[in-house]
Amino acid sequence: MKRTFALALLLASGLSAINLQAAAQTPAPAAAPAPAGPAKIAVIAFQVAVAQTNEGQRNFADVQKKFEPKQAQLKSLNDEIESLKKQLQTQGDKLSPAEQTAKTKKIDEETKTLQRDAEDARNDYQSAIGDMYNTLASKVYEVVESYAKENGYTLVIDVSQQQSPVLYAAESTNITQAVIAGYNAKSGVPAPPPAAPSAPAAPKPAVKAPAPKP
Repeated sequence: MKRTFALALLLASGLSAINLQAAAQTPAPAAAPAPAGPAKIAVIAFQVAVAQTNEGQRNFADVQKKFEPKQAQLKSLNDEIESLKKQLQTQGDKLSPAEQTAKTKKIDEETKTLQRDAEDARNDYQSAIGDMYNTLASKVYEVVESYAKENGYTLVIDVSQQQSPVLYAAESTNITQAVIAGYNAKSGVPAPPPAAPSAPAAPKPAVKAPAPKP
């Protein structure tokens, strides 16, 4: 009975969480001559940095708001399907065979419509999030590059992905928050109000426990 409810919430679940990591396309760093002396390495959760900038939070909230009517429409359709199912279950013995057939047919048709509309809306949402992320990521990367040069970093490693090869990094090498602050200052976009939707803070990926020795 709850299958259609789960289908309707398929979009809602996507709208309630940031799906930026799936759309991430970190720009490749430009080649630069290797400076003399020891390497100075930094790590950054680049996807988190993009999402948590003031502009990223604002733009994400705008995408959320744009898809709220579709989310409400899907919920309304799902509620109608559940109501029809309940009627069929509670009044089935009082309905004629023709009425039972008509209700069953309507449930099937509306369920297919719900599945199709939810899939279309989810694809549109992911596309909008991806476009928003990629546009912002290219601008945040410029701040990463400038910050690295100004502070003498010769290598910056992105540790956004769960399968990052970095096993350990001192917290002092994590420049995520510095880049966020630098971009906010450069963009001039104010922080969103407390009640506005914002990207949830992701776990700090800079430090990982080393694998136990055999």
